[in-house]
Amino acid sequence: MEVLTQPEQRRRRSVEEKLAIVRETFEPGATVSGVARRHQVNANQVFAWRKLYQDGS
Repeated sequence: MEVLTQPEQRRRRSVEEKLAIVRETFEPGATVSGVARRHQVNANQVFAWRKLYQDGS
């Protein structure tokens, strides 16, 4: 569990972390919402990362 010390503090994820999360969504039986919840990321953000990944960015 991650504890944020300030009200609006955001966690910055490295490119490697983002890639790992996106690749996890492509595994059989995985859902974007489930993966996002597990990594404490908004599902819309994961969808945006997936789009960038698929576009080659």
